[in-house]
Amino acid sequence: MAENTTINAAAFDSKGKKSNTVALPSDLFDGTINMPVMHQAVKAYLANQRQGNAATKTRGFVIGGNQKPWKQKGTGRARQGSTRAPQWVGGGTVFGPTPRSYAQYVPRKVRALARKSAFNARARENAVIVIDSFEFDAPKTSQLLSLLTSLGVNEKKVLILTNGVNSNLYMSGRNLPSTHVLPYSDVSTYHILWSDVVLVEGSALGTAERADAAEDNEVEAAPRTAKKTARKAAAKKTGRKTVAKKTVAKKSTGKKAAAKKAAKKKGK
Repeated sequence: MAENTTINAAAFDSKGKKSNTVALPSDLFDGTINMPVMHQAVKAYLANQRQGNAATKTRGFVIGGNQKPWKQKGTGRARQGSTRAPQWVGGGTVFGPTPRSYAQYVPRKVRALARKSAFNARARENAVIVIDSFEFDAPKTSQLLSLLTSLGVNEKKVLILTNGVNSNLYMSGRNLPSTHVLPYSDVSTYHILWSDVVLVEGSALGTAERADAAEDNEVEAAPRTAKKTARKAAAKKTGRKTVAKKTVAKKSTGKKAAAKKAAKKKGK
């Protein structure tokens, strides 16, 4: 289901102080939640994590048992062909697992829809928090823990999404078992649904860029209009001159062609 209402999220600075609320991008946060698609994406993600290395030996791979244990008739016992048959101790396994691939393919647009649905599900729960920027000069777990404590999410499963690779933040969060740090471009539906709270860097969503662009448009609106009018006036002037030059050039080329024809006739 989709809704046309804008979704807002709380915004905090790098120290955990609340600044204001930010309108989340409407192209991603439009209220769409598709449960079957999310289930398909999570199931495929978990299946793709399996290595598929389980292996057993059938009777053809077990060493020994080539000779018939006793003759076919006359012993009073059941006939046997090999001591490595499945009914013998130490024999082969019937229909056991063999190395295989559990990989599942999900189309790109289905993955994108599942990712959008997961983001919208967390946004509806007010579990999406926008951080202005993660300022980590060096790996420091205590600094990250103090940020999570000030936000009140230190006891929850937290997913931190950064704008690009942030190695200092990643090394700060890898000691925290309930915290996962990922670049925003690498996040999957499974990671979003795994978490209780999603912390997103503002530049990753483009909120800061949109705000700067709006301010620049307001400031540069008047100079742009002045430049446009000057360009139009210059284009008009240059257009008239070029037309005049073209007509003069056409007349001169016509005279030259006529002179050449007359010279050829005289030569004949």
